[in-house]
Amino acid sequence: MRLLDNLRTRLSPARDKVSHLAQKHEGKIQHGLDRAAHTVDRKTKGKYSDKIQSGTGRAKHAMDRLAHHDGGHTPPTPGGGTTPPPPAS
Repeated sequence: MRLLDNLRTRLSPARDKVSHLAQKHEGKIQHGLDRAAHTVDRKTKGKYSDKIQSGTGRAKHAMDRLAHHDGGHTPPTPGGGTTPPPPAS
């Protein structure tokens, strides 16, 4: 697990940068995905519409998770555990 923790630590700045860019250009990315899906659907004459819609939805969801850090987990601490919740007052 030390290798994975080391990779996460080293890749964290890149993920933060990509996350910031995805958040900053979210509308453009969504629009581009829609245009690409529409173009492919038109070129295939609707033969793969359901698969194109499914793939577009997955791509949008992944982009949204990246832009908003909506992973549902807390990042690991250097000790390998997760950050404990703050004490209740």
